[in-house]
Amino acid sequence: MTDTALPDRRADLLRTASQDLLWDVLVIGGGASGLGAAVEAATRGYKTLLLEAHDYAKGTSSRSTKLVHGGVRYLAQGNVSLVREALHERGLLKKNAPHLVRDLGFLIASYTWWSKPFYGIGLKVYDALAGKLNLRPSRLIERQKAFKLVPTLKPEGLKGGVLYFDGQFDDSRLAITLLRTLEDHGGVALNYAPVVGLSKTGGKVSGATFRDGETGREYTVRAKAVINATGVFVDSVRQLDDPAAKPMLSPSQGVHVVVDRRFLPGDSALMVPRTDDGRVLFAVPWHDHVVIGTTDTPVPDVSLEPRPLPEEIDFILQTAAQYLTPAPTRADVRSVYVGLRPLVKAAEGTDTKAISRDHVIRISESGLLTLTGGKWTTYRRMGEDAVNRAADLADLPARLTLTPGLHLHGWSEAEREDHWKVYGSDAPKIQALEGAGTRLHPRLPYSEAEVRWAVRMEQARTVEDVLSRRLRALLLGAQASIEAAPRVAQLLAEELGKDAAWQAEQVQGYRDLAAGYLLPG
Repeated sequence: MTDTALPDRRADLLRTASQDLLWDVLVIGGGASGLGAAVEAATRGYKTLLLEAHDYAKGTSSRSTKLVHGGVRYLAQGNVSLVREALHERGLLKKNAPHLVRDLGFLIASYTWWSKPFYGIGLKVYDALAGKLNLRPSRLIERQKAFKLVPTLKPEGLKGGVLYFDGQFDDSRLAITLLRTLEDHGGVALNYAPVVGLSKTGGKVSGATFRDGETGREYTVRAKAVINATGVFVDSVRQLDDPAAKPMLSPSQGVHVVVDRRFLPGDSALMVPRTDDGRVLFAVPWHDHVVIGTTDTPVPDVSLEPRPLPEEIDFILQTAAQYLTPAPTRADVRSVYVGLRPLVKAAEGTDTKAISRDHVIRISESGLLTLTGGKWTTYRRMGEDAVNRAADLADLPARLTLTPGLHLHGWSEAEREDHWKVYGSDAPKIQALEGAGTRLHPRLPYSEAEVRWAVRMEQARTVEDVLSRRLRALLLGAQASIEAAPRVAQLLAEELGKDAAWQAEQVQGYRDLAAGYLLPG
């Protein structure tokens, strides 16, 4: 697609499902793992198709803590290999997508005599595991420096702290960047295309049937290898393959609250290494707001729109109040969001905080390859491992990975601090579109031109696609995003040729969804 071509979904559907076409790799799922696997396959020259049931990064992959990190707490658990791998991938991602990843200092505030040397030693190990790809060395800091980094720290008993560095990113923007990268390398992706059945030839998986979510029409595609990368929904796809397949996941949910920047006005994040329930908690500056989280609560069922428990919100705010003054209250929360972790089942009685975040690959008797677990930081390695196995299974030509040094779509080292940075080299093209100077809402940084771009170049189909994942309005201010929804619906209708009834339906649907991101009064 050129930068001026309008999307033609019907043509894409017919071309995708042509019976003359045999895909090398079919990836089911458009989150971190699915997009990573699809980019890996396409860059090796394999004919690659990705099908996403809803929208790219609709689930957990747009609801992370926004960190590209090795995982300090995994080091405390003794999982050195996972931390080393994640730190390596952190360094690669910063090189491959500098428009999406930045260095961020994290302060561990010290209120006891032993905590500075204790955490200082641990973080030197963290630095060493990163090797040549380390961002900056950690260091001990004195009390006054701690206040300079985090001016809202509680002063009573503060003895200084430890400063270390990790990466920060925008999760759903990385997902859209991977979508564009996939297309740049000849791959094809469709959203709103849920897989409703798997095809088999001689007992082996040989393709899938999917439904166009907009028309209800079903299409069948053929593929040599099929990768199930549907995050917390992998068991549903596994049961399409084998109705007797036992669930392999033990999901948990992580809650985050978003508040104004005044609660963390410095240039650094705050990391609480051990909360009352034994977790870590982050307060992270992000898009001129602050994200605080997270929790780890086992959940019996998975859903597309998980909701926070009242006690999870209380836990986050109470923990923040132990370190920050003034501390945010329920009235200060601009948005609350929940992500589900696809944790692979552990032994009976194991606490989900202790379950490894390593990714897992399982291959069924029919040859369905399931990829799950892991986290955004290791998405590339997950994709590489999955495609290596898929290529072996399908007897595809052996080809080396190119992704460790692959510049992702929009790659740019341009220094800018405004919201346009996430578009990288595409930013000037968007700024040249109609509406670039017209804000969608006074409390949001986004312009009308970005809505048009999201439709034309990023497969946005709904108001939610735009306000939640192409732009981050839903997370930065749920109420402001609700107020912007009617204008976004108008712009979408212009681009997609929709009528007033469609606009009204979109606005109401978005209001209902966004209400779940607001705290009850």
